[in-house]
Amino acid sequence: MADAAGPMETVRSYADAFNKGDVKAMAALFDASGSILDGMAPHVWQGPTACEDWYGEVLEEGEHAGADAYFIALGEPSHVDVAGDSGYVVVPATMTFKLRGQQITQSGATYTVALRKLPAGWRIRAWAWAKGTSGGH
Repeated sequence: MADAAGPMETVRSYADAFNKGDVKAMAALFDASGSILDGMAPHVWQGPTACEDWYGEVLEEGEHAGADAYFIALGEPSHVDVAGDSGYVVVPATMTFKLRGQQITQSGATYTVALRKLPAGWRIRAWAWAKGTSGGH
């Protein structure tokens, strides 16, 4: 499993950028041909602006629903597989956010990420978020 730390480091950096609201840093870690599969409609974003388009819709939906203060906490990965320039990461995750001022915790989510190694480092080719359970906290 050569360079197994590299893909997970990129996944953690992407989550950190999300937590800071830094869409430029997120996009810099995303492959230009990448795709996103998420529980929020329209569910799929693809291509060179997928990351920015998805994040814009997160903010738009959040504003409409009264949600903000999104934060992703990643657990220890259950899979970090590397084969040449391809990487695959599966990691449990928890998302917290505020909904009309009330703290909500979504636990038991799964974040699955496919990556590829480029000269500039590991980049996310695709990610999928499988929702866990939500509840007030």
